[in-house]
Amino acid sequence: MNYRVYKILLIITVGLLLTNCAKRGRPTGGKKDSIAPLLVSASPNHKSINFKAKKIRISFDEYIKLKDVNKQLVISPPLKNTPIITPVGTASKFIDIKILDTLKENTTYTFNFGNSVVDNNEENKLEHFKYVVSTGTYIDSLKVEGTITDAFNQKTDENISVMLYEINEQFTDSIIFKEKPMYVTSTLDSTNFELSNLKSGKYLLVAIKQPSNNYIYKAKQDKIGFVKDTITLPTDSTFSISLFKEILPFKLSKPIEASKGRIYFGYEGDGKNLTVKLLTNISTNFKQESVFEKGKDTLNFWFNNIENDSLSFEVNTLNFKDTVSVKLRSSKQDTLVLKKNIASMLEFRDTFSISSSIPITKIDTSKITFITKDSILVPYSTKLDSYKTKLLINFEKTYKTEYLLNLHPQTITDIFENTNDTLSYKFSTKTLESYGTINLTVSNVHSPVIIELITEKMELIARKKITSSQIINFKHLAPKKYIVRAVFDDNNNDVWDTGNYLQKTQAEKVQYFDFIFEMRANWEENEIFTLK
Repeated sequence: MNYRVYKILLIITVGLLLTNCAKRGRPTGGKKDSIAPLLVSASPNHKSINFKAKKIRISFDEYIKLKDVNKQLVISPPLKNTPIITPVGTASKFIDIKILDTLKENTTYTFNFGNSVVDNNEENKLEHFKYVVSTGTYIDSLKVEGTITDAFNQKTDENISVMLYEINEQFTDSIIFKEKPMYVTSTLDSTNFELSNLKSGKYLLVAIKQPSNNYIYKAKQDKIGFVKDTITLPTDSTFSISLFKEILPFKLSKPIEASKGRIYFGYEGDGKNLTVKLLTNISTNFKQESVFEKGKDTLNFWFNNIENDSLSFEVNTLNFKDTVSVKLRSSKQDTLVLKKNIASMLEFRDTFSISSSIPITKIDTSKITFITKDSILVPYSTKLDSYKTKLLINFEKTYKTEYLLNLHPQTITDIFENTNDTLSYKFSTKTLESYGTINLTVSNVHSPVIIELITEKMELIARKKITSSQIINFKHLAPKKYIVRAVFDDNNNDVWDTGNYLQKTQAEKVQYFDFIFEMRANWEENEIFTLK
């Protein structure tokens, strides 16, 4: 190759290289950081003994920040005054802890940051990060672990505080209402817990879910769970704790006149046996109804035909009795409002009903006309619910049928002698093929069990009580997702009973079937639910 040709080729090659280098683009920047921060040093050292410092500095290999540290940081044993943690809200290579309390002698302290320490760029978590020191001559090393479940709900709450109270000469069961525990940890976003760096001894193991995280049990707002037997450390056992909300002792609020002819008796706690007895002498045509308000801790005392300026009552429950007086000043009376429970389609499992804003005292069925679209009379019966505010129309439904229900004037009369105007309701039913069926074989039944079918939103669809293994058929199910649960009705009273800490009773067991039924139209499911 002569020199001229060589020079031409060299110029072309260099030109191509320069052209390629001039192309626009973004630098790749390398691989994404996925490594959590690492502890480099601590002053005083992690797991120091004879600890007396008031300030701690924990250093890391990169810039970190604290995320939700107020929720995640758990100090065990709990301190009276929350230490000052800095920096918060800015990136730093260290964490400073300023202790405001005088620490107990011969005690191991754990500063559990949970998952709050993350790197500044990608927020990679330094999971379950702990800093441990002892004011004594050694680090306690025992531990207790286990799981938390909800006694009734399928999903367990997050951030449950799990606590140990030392059983000594000063211990009483009421300690959880007055004092902070000896040791504490949190489940954070898990259902598991671990209490570590414990000393040997006997303890009460308690878990609570509370909004304040002050480790003092308040039955009015907190859920609680406990291990009935004493925990003795060291132990090889793993514990399971079931959380429940206690029913409080009955407490009556001051009764008030809500409107003319209605007195509102509010209360807290167990009001299922609440009765209100009128003590005031009244006229012979006086009318009254005591009606619990659905979904509220309230009893409404409705009355009519009275000229008194006050009324006196005796209020009773199983463990409560009191006399109260209410002054009557209101001149405005509630208005009768009637509403149907459906739009235009009546599901085959449902009952057509009309709700009333005021207790119903009379139904005149002679003023009701109930026919199909083809003018065929529909046999029916009527019934008031226990609250006396819902009129139920029971009839034998047929598939794919249109109905017309007319309530002529004065069909419904309330306690104030208000009556309805003409009410006309048109509705229809679906075809048989619109629904699905669940055939559930319930096995291993040895005591009373209530089998409940619910939706994903925890709405009750059907329930059946059984005392032996059998097949339960849930028919006419609209296409949606369903869940099955079993309530072990130990005391055979047809309801789920919660627990009580001071009485050392656990909530009745609830077991969920580990399968979600995704029901479709014209579909049939067959499953076996084996009780544990």
